[in-house]
Amino acid sequence: MNDATDTPGGDPALLDALRHDLGAAQYTVDGVEELLGPVASAALHREEALPALRATAGRADARSTLMRLFVLGVDVPRAQAERALGTLTVDGARRLSLVDAAGAGPDDGVRARVDLRPYEAVDGLDDDAPRHGGPGTAGVVDWWIASDLGELATGSALRTDHVLGVGGASTTLAQVTVRGPRGRVLDLGAGCGIQALHASRHAQHVVGTDISRRALAFARFNASLAGLGEDRLELRLGSMLEPVQGPDEPLFDLVVSNPPFVITPRAPQAGADGGAVPLYEYRDGGRTGDAIVRDLITGVGSVLAPGGVAQLLGNWEVRRGEEWHERVGQWLDESGLDGWVVQRELQDPAQYAETWIRDGGTTPDRDRAAWTERYGAWLDDFASRDVEAIGFGIVTLRRPEHGAPTLRRLEEVTGTVRQPLGPWIESSLAAHDWLAARDDAALARERLVVAGDVTEERYLTPGDVDPSIVLLRQGGGLGRTVRTGAALAGLVGACDGELSLGQIVGALAALLEVPASEVAADVLPGVRGLVRDGLLLPA
Repeated sequence: MNDATDTPGGDPALLDALRHDLGAAQYTVDGVEELLGPVASAALHREEALPALRATAGRADARSTLMRLFVLGVDVPRAQAERALGTLTVDGARRLSLVDAAGAGPDDGVRARVDLRPYEAVDGLDDDAPRHGGPGTAGVVDWWIASDLGELATGSALRTDHVLGVGGASTTLAQVTVRGPRGRVLDLGAGCGIQALHASRHAQHVVGTDISRRALAFARFNASLAGLGEDRLELRLGSMLEPVQGPDEPLFDLVVSNPPFVITPRAPQAGADGGAVPLYEYRDGGRTGDAIVRDLITGVGSVLAPGGVAQLLGNWEVRRGEEWHERVGQWLDESGLDGWVVQRELQDPAQYAETWIRDGGTTPDRDRAAWTERYGAWLDDFASRDVEAIGFGIVTLRRPEHGAPTLRRLEEVTGTVRQPLGPWIESSLAAHDWLAARDDAALARERLVVAGDVTEERYLTPGDVDPSIVLLRQGGGLGRTVRTGAALAGLVGACDGELSLGQIVGALAALLEVPASEVAADVLPGVRGLVRDGLLLPA
């Protein structure tokens, strides 16, 4: 049943017909890239439509028609739309609220009401991991996702209740999410439902929440189009954690959230063509500064089961006289949870304002007065709190099985990482627990092996026998580079699973002619770091 009059419906028979037509047209990510070619595809990713319009102009094949209609926002003749939607028909698409038709004649225009495009991603679900019958196959998923038409198609600023499709942040969250089997998963701020779809592949039951009725309607449509039944996905209306808090509400094993984290000035709001800063439901939490991310970090533990994990994206303010990790670290301390924060980007207030003013469809070329007013409002808002920079990153939280939190990591990683990170994050959490259960004496009894993605670089001064610098480089994960001393490098080189760490330390001590206790004190902290980050693994 449709929750909003201007969102797509979900008649099962019509959805079956739509799936057939989209598949028959090879309307897939690979199919679209083949159609457009590399130049037009790359331009489209940059929100430039002209090369794609030229690549599809004058073509009447089904794939080109669907692309022009649902992505590029071009009116197509009804006869052409009928050929592309041969099973569903234009009337069926109208009943699903996907299109409007100007008339019944073959040359009458058909216009899309929604953006409907193929989606493909690798989400880190292992080939051998238990799954719960969700759509897609292990690792790689491919669906069609509906959302509101964007500025590229409409040529105008976004409506404030705009429902966003799958953007870069959504893809990032899907790829960093841990994908071990879960009983109950919460997608907080579900939007068009993409995180809920990913979660359905390794969870028994998924609950999606959003403050927007329109977003929930799109999420319901996308789930139905992907073949996910209402018995496994439950959608609830409400703000933040409110829809899932209550004395009889079961706890969740995983919470994922791409919340409305954008820091927007709290000022009188105008309409799409006004000068004041509008609030967009998909990105603005309606709170001052970074309060929505703080509240989520400090409050999500109330709905997590013991051992449950929460992962979210967020922005945080860096105020004058503070380091970025001080503010976020305080939130971790207040949460009572294990916490790991990776800051991926840092922008100054001017960069941040420009990014999000443009995101809403306002540019200096289109409306200089509105641009200037909104730019000034953002700068004034940040100045009122002495904000010097805004960080963006990934937050992973975990409710301890018992006792106090033992994990607290805050680090900055701005380089390229190898996605999907979810399996690596999950293994790092397991490594933390493995290390926490072993003191140095117990660790010395273990046998370790070097991970398969680790390489070693040695730098020697000409004429020297021994290297002056030894670097261990990680090919996966966060792509860490670890500089080691001679003893630690020698130990890593001997970690083939045959000897225990204690035996290797003893051999190094004899070689270096120093007490074994000194070698152990030198290398074991480094060993713990290498195990924690996945460069060394238990044999």
